[in-house]
Amino acid sequence: MKITHIKFAENVKKYVCISAAVILIGIICNIVFGAHLDIQFTGGTILSYNYQGDIEENELKSFAQEITDDRITMTLSKNFAGNGNVLSLQLPGDDTITPEGQKEITTKLQEKYADNKFTLSESSSVEPTMGLMFFLKCLCAIAIAAVIIVIYVAIRFKKIGGLSAGCMALVALCQDIVIVYFTFVILRLPIDSNFMAVILMILGYSINDTIVIYDRVRENRRIMGKHATNAEVFNKSANQMLKRTIFTSLTTIMAIGTVLVVSIAMGIESVRSFALPMMLGVVYGCYSSNCIAGPLWVAWQNHKDKKAAANG
Repeated sequence: MKITHIKFAENVKKYVCISAAVILIGIICNIVFGAHLDIQFTGGTILSYNYQGDIEENELKSFAQEITDDRITMTLSKNFAGNGNVLSLQLPGDDTITPEGQKEITTKLQEKYADNKFTLSESSSVEPTMGLMFFLKCLCAIAIAAVIIVIYVAIRFKKIGGLSAGCMALVALCQDIVIVYFTFVILRLPIDSNFMAVILMILGYSINDTIVIYDRVRENRRIMGKHATNAEVFNKSANQMLKRTIFTSLTTIMAIGTVLVVSIAMGIESVRSFALPMMLGVVYGCYSSNCIAGPLWVAWQNHKDKKAAANG
């Protein structure tokens, strides 16, 4: 099997500059567009309607906004159970909408689109405090996962500087999280439970790639001996695993891509908002494992070696 000879460790400054540039673009987009927090976090009311036939989306959105003074977020999808369509109206706010308000919205929709047979199928309210608690619990889940990852890597790869390996893996994961967030901002997707699911999934995929490379680094360090530099050991390890990493990522992307195409064709917005960021997140994870976590680990180890030599 032909092995590539990419000098990952020597190009660490280039990779850091690329990551910094991408994050800077994300920050600019965040300032310009802003993040759209889902009602799960901000609180408010969700009204779901079943209806028949087709309605022009922009026209329906404009009319729905005219019904109430509250800012409305609208999504359309297919109702596979009833062979019709579903309209979901999200009305964020500190106060949940009253039954009278719900009835008024329903009546106006039924009067405007009498032929489409609008019926209210579900109404749910989220208190702002509940949304905040949900958001904090999601952050806690991510933080706990990150701490466990560092501890696991530090113990398992003690022979190659486990703590430094774990910390650099965490740095790479933080970059993945930030870039996934900016992906949601740029694509104008709501920050909701899908966002948290994508984050946790990417943490798993990215750290898996990183651990596979670290495992090969540990093996090559034993084979190549102490005379081989940290850069030589990592470059050889990363190049040996590059084909495996790329094929694994491509397989995952193809599977998620199929789900994305089906969700677009069927109009399933909730699945689309998960699949598209997930595909891009797999790419980020592959990049960060080879170009961020490993090269930064090499830089850390080189710094430790120089410091030890100076003190010795």
